Amino acid sequence: MKTLLEPEIITRKGKPVSVILPIKEYQELLERAEDTDDLAWLKRARQKPQHYRPLEDYLAARRRN
Repeated sequence: MKTLLEPEIITRKGKPVSVILPIKEYQELLERAEDTDDLAWLKRARQKPQHYRPLEDYLAARRRN
């Protein structure tokens, strides 16, 4: 089995349309994309005012519902 050392570009009519890369590199790219999404969500969440309440109040409200 041949091991790819770098991505292989697939072209159609001279234009790149796909890429073949090792699964480990693909998984790392997915993780980076997820991390980027998580950081963007966290930045948005930090811009909103935060409201906290004591744990006892939260638990009491849950018991009532």
